[in-house]
Amino acid sequence: MLPCPMKKKVRPSTAAARLQSHKSFTTGLYDSRPVTAGGPGQAPPNQLSLGDKSRTTLGRAPKHTWSKATDDEVQNLESVRHLRRATLAQIDGIGDKDEANLTHAFVGQSAGSLIKSKIEEKINIDTLDMLKTAFEEADEDGSGELDLDEFKALLIGKLHLEGTKQETRSLELQDSVRSRRLEEQQIDALFYKIDYSSDGLITWDEFCTYMQLEYAEKEDSVKRAKEVFFNIPAKFEATPHRESVIAMTDTSDGTLLACSQDGMVSFWSSGLDLKRTRSVVPQEISVRTKQKWITDFCLMPTYNKIIVGTGEREIQLFELSSFEPYCMISNFDVVPIKIDYCTTGDDECIILFGDSEGCVNILQIQSAGECLRIWKKAPKIDGIANISIDAVANGKQTSFIRWKVHGDWVQELKYYSEIRQVISCSNHASTALVIGCTFGSTDVDHHNAKESLTQVIPEKKKNNPSYFNLKERIPSDQSVFKVYKGVKSFAFSKHKNLMITGGMDRIIRTWNPYVPGKPTGMLRGHSAPIFYLFIAEEDDRIFSVSTDKTVRVWDIQDQSCLLVVRPKVHKIRGDLQCCHYSTVGKCLLVATDQMSILQIKAKSKLHADIVITHREPIHACAYNKDFKQVITCSDASIIKLWDFESGDTIFEYGDAHGDAAITCLTFDNTGRRIITGGRDGTLKIWNYNNGHCLRTLTRSKGADEICSCLYAEMNKNRYVVAVGWDRHVNTYSDDPDEDDVRHILDPQPTWKDDLKNGHKEDILSVAQSPPNILATSSYDGEVIVWNMVSGHIFCHLIPPAPKGHKDLSMDGDLSINKVVFMKSRAYNKDAASLIAGGPRGYIHFWNVFHGGSLRAQFPGTKQKGSMIMSMVLYNDDEQLFTADSNGFIFLWNLEGYCMKGKEKEPPELITTWRGHVDAITCIDVIEDHKMLISSALDCTVRLWTVDGDYVGTFGQTDPWDVFNRSTFQHPMVPYDVLIDPLSLPEHPVFQEKQDILQIIHDTPVSDKVSKNDRNTPSVNYKKRSFHHHR
Repeated sequence: MLPCPMKKKVRPSTAAARLQSHKSFTTGLYDSRPVTAGGPGQAPPNQLSLGDKSRTTLGRAPKHTWSKATDDEVQNLESVRHLRRATLAQIDGIGDKDEANLTHAFVGQSAGSLIKSKIEEKINIDTLDMLKTAFEEADEDGSGELDLDEFKALLIGKLHLEGTKQETRSLELQDSVRSRRLEEQQIDALFYKIDYSSDGLITWDEFCTYMQLEYAEKEDSVKRAKEVFFNIPAKFEATPHRESVIAMTDTSDGTLLACSQDGMVSFWSSGLDLKRTRSVVPQEISVRTKQKWITDFCLMPTYNKIIVGTGEREIQLFELSSFEPYCMISNFDVVPIKIDYCTTGDDECIILFGDSEGCVNILQIQSAGECLRIWKKAPKIDGIANISIDAVANGKQTSFIRWKVHGDWVQELKYYSEIRQVISCSNHASTALVIGCTFGSTDVDHHNAKESLTQVIPEKKKNNPSYFNLKERIPSDQSVFKVYKGVKSFAFSKHKNLMITGGMDRIIRTWNPYVPGKPTGMLRGHSAPIFYLFIAEEDDRIFSVSTDKTVRVWDIQDQSCLLVVRPKVHKIRGDLQCCHYSTVGKCLLVATDQMSILQIKAKSKLHADIVITHREPIHACAYNKDFKQVITCSDASIIKLWDFESGDTIFEYGDAHGDAAITCLTFDNTGRRIITGGRDGTLKIWNYNNGHCLRTLTRSKGADEICSCLYAEMNKNRYVVAVGWDRHVNTYSDDPDEDDVRHILDPQPTWKDDLKNGHKEDILSVAQSPPNILATSSYDGEVIVWNMVSGHIFCHLIPPAPKGHKDLSMDGDLSINKVVFMKSRAYNKDAASLIAGGPRGYIHFWNVFHGGSLRAQFPGTKQKGSMIMSMVLYNDDEQLFTADSNGFIFLWNLEGYCMKGKEKEPPELITTWRGHVDAITCIDVIEDHKMLISSALDCTVRLWTVDGDYVGTFGQTDPWDVFNRSTFQHPMVPYDVLIDPLSLPEHPVFQEKQDILQIIHDTPVSDKVSKNDRNTPSVNYKKRSFHHHR
C-alpha cells in the first residue's frame, strides 16, 4: 500500500468547458490574504517581528515589548504577503522579478524593455463581474463575441493599467508611448492565447475558461513541485534500550543520539546503523537496589557536555566524548521533567527546565567555562562532583529564577536565542502555551546586576532562599495562548514568523506569535492526539505525528496536507516513545520497542553540479516564434513552457497523457495549439498556454506508441498525421468549419496501399512537402514516399550498404530516426529534396521523382555505431543541423549540393560540437536570433548559437538575455560534457588505430582499411580554459 496521495488533478475533458462568474464564486487563487490575517510567513504591519526587539542584556525584557515596525520591515512583510501570488504570477515569464536580479541579468538594457507586466495578474475575482458587464457593453454588433480591437479597448479602459511600483520607477525613464505599446503587445498576446481557434473572436466563456484553467494548472504545477515522499516501509533496527526512550537529538555531523529512562545513550548513524552505546548512570550507582531514573537529556555542544535530569531532583553533566561524570547540581525542590540548553553570548549560557508544578526554572551562567571548572572541583558524592543549588543560586557568576507559568506539568519547553524568549506548553487550557522572558523587566536587582556581561554579581545573603519562591511574570513580559485541552507539542520558526501547536483535540493550530487571541489556521486530519511537531524551514514543511503513529506532512504556505503515511504503510509497530526530525539527514526517527527511520525520498539528480530541465528524459522540444516560448515534454508526461529570451519557467502542466511518456509534438498552422503524441497511442490537441485539452485523437483498436506527428494543410484542408508502432499512416481531420463537437476523434480510413504495400516495421518519422507529398521512414531502413491526396505510394527508397561497412548490431543500425524535406526544392524534379538520417549512421539525399534515386551518401556521425537522431534545416535550406546518439551536433553547408546529379563527396562540414552526454532526441532552430535548442535523454534542454556557443540550460538559476552575449555561458561548456571522456579532442595516434590489438602491437592499418571505408567527420573540439558554473 502506498502513502495516501493528495487529490489528483482532473483535467477538463471537453473542448467547450464553461465558467460563469458570480459574486460568491471564489477559488482562493485570486484573493490576497490581508496582512492582518497573521497567516504563516506574515505578520501584522503594525507589529514588530520577534527578532527585531531591542537588544537588551540577557534577562531583561524590554518594557514595551510590542513596538511599531519600521518602513523596511513593512516592505519585507509586503513581499511575504505577495509570495503566494508571485508563485502563481510568472506564468508567461513576465511576472514581477527581483530588481537586483534584473539588474544583474540584463545589464545594458533599458529599464522599460525589462519590466513586463502581466495583464492576467491585474484581473482578479473582484473585477470579473465588472468585466462581464463591460464585455457585453463592448460587444458592438451584439454577437456575444469581441474582436481584438474591442478586447483591447475593454481591458485598457476597465483595468486602468498603471503597473506596479517597480514598473512605475523603471518606466519613468521611458517615453509614455513605449509603455502604452508594451501594454498593447501584452493584450494582443493574451487575445491570441484565448483565441486558440484563430477565428479572430473570443467569447466571455472562452475568456473565463482560459483564466480559470491557467491558474488551476499553475496551482497544480506548484503542488507538483512541493511533492514529498518517504522511502517506505520504514527502516527498522532492534533497540539496545531496555527501558523507554525519553529523548532523541542529533549532532552537526548527522549522528543521532537516543537516551532511555535507565540512562543508556545509543549512537546511530544517519542510516540508522548502531555505532555504540554508553550509560550516564555511574557504576557505583547502578549497583544500588534503587534505580536512578533519567527524565530528560540535551546536549551542551559548546563545552562538549551532555546534560541529564534525574528523578532524584538533580541535573547532571557528563563528558560527551568519554561519558565520564563531570558534575551535578542537586537539592532542587522539584524533579526536572524537561530540560533545554542554549548559549546566549561569549562564554555565557542558560540551562532551563520545566517541572511537575508547571514552573519554568532558569539558571543563567556567566563565564561558563570557569564556572564549570570550579564545579568540577566540588566534593564528590557517588563518584561525581556535587554542588548544591544553594551555592549555584548564590554564586558570583550564576543566577537562578523560578517562574510560575502553567497550571499543569510542563510538556515541552525551549529557549529561542533569536527572540530571547522561552516558550513552554502544558495540558492546562488557560495556560496551554506561554511565550515569556527569562528575567522580568521589573527585576531591578537583576537589571542592575546584568548591565554588563563582565560585571560581577554582588554576593547575596546565603541564608535567604528567595530563589525558590515562585514568581509570576507581569502581563507585558509574556504572551499566553489558550487552547482547548491544552498543548502537548509545539514548534516555532522565527524565519517564518510562525508557531504551531498540537494536543489532545487532534488539531494543529498555526499562530502568529504576536496574536495570541486567535490562530491563523487550523490543520485538521489527524484522528488521534498530536504527539510531535516540527517545522522544516528550508523546505517550507510541517511534520506532525499523532499517537496512532500517523505521519502527516503539511505545506506552510498553503496550509495544505502534502502527504499522509499511515501505520499500515510505514509498518512501524509498538507504542510511541519519542520522535525526532533530523534536518541534517532529512529523516524522521521514531522510537517504539524498536528504532525506526522514515527517510525522505531525494529528488532524482544526475549530478549535484548539473542543471536539469526535467527530472525525466526529454523526447521533444519546439520553439514558438509568435509567443517567443520554448516548449519541452518529458517521460513523466509533463509539458513545460519557457521564456526563450531569459530561460525562465513560464508555465507547466502534467498528466498530459496520464502516466505515458510524451514522444513527439508539433504546432498547428497558427502556432496557438500544440499536438502531442504519447506512448499511450493517443494524440492530444492543446491550448498549450493554459493546459486546456481541446481534443483527443486516437484509434479505436490498439494503443501503439506514437513516434512522430505533423500538421499538414492541403487544398484548404487541415490534417494531423501520426505514425508509430502500428506501422500505418494515420490521418485525422482538423477542419475548424466542421460541426463535429466530439472530444475524441478516430482517424480517417487507412489507405489501401498502406495496407498492402506499406511498412513492415515500426514507423519512426514522417515529413511533408508541398503540394501533396508525404515521406515516412521505418525501423528497417525503408523510406516510403506517398501521395497524400490518393494515398498511393510514389516509391520505396532503400539505400544500399556503404562499401566496406560492417553492421555493429543485428537491427539497430538500419533505423531511420528522421526524414526532412527541402521545401525550397519541392518543384525541382532534378534536385535531391529528401534527406534521411540513416540507416547505419549515414545521411542520404534522395530525389523522389521518377521512382526515386539516391544522390548522395556520407557518414553523419563521429563514432562508429552512433546513429542520426534528429535533423533540422536552416537558412532557406542552405544549411543542415544534425544530432547523433552520442550528443554531438553537426552543421553542414548544403548550398548547391545535389542540385543536378549525384555527389561523391560529403558537403562541407561548417562546425561541430558536443551538446549532451546522452542521445539528442530533438533539435529546433530559432532563425530570428540565429540560435538552436536541443533536448536529450540526459534530462536537459540547452540553447546554443548556430556557431556552437553555449548560451545556457533551461532550468538554471541565472537567467540569460539573448540580446546580451555577456550573459551567455560561453566560453564555458556544460559541466557533464566537459568531464565526459568522449568530449576529449582526437589524438593522431588513436585516429590511425582501429582496435586494441593494433594499438598494442603497433600494427599498420593502411592494408586493412581501404580508402573507401567510412570517413567520419573530424570534430574540431577546441580546448579552452573552462570554468565550471553551476
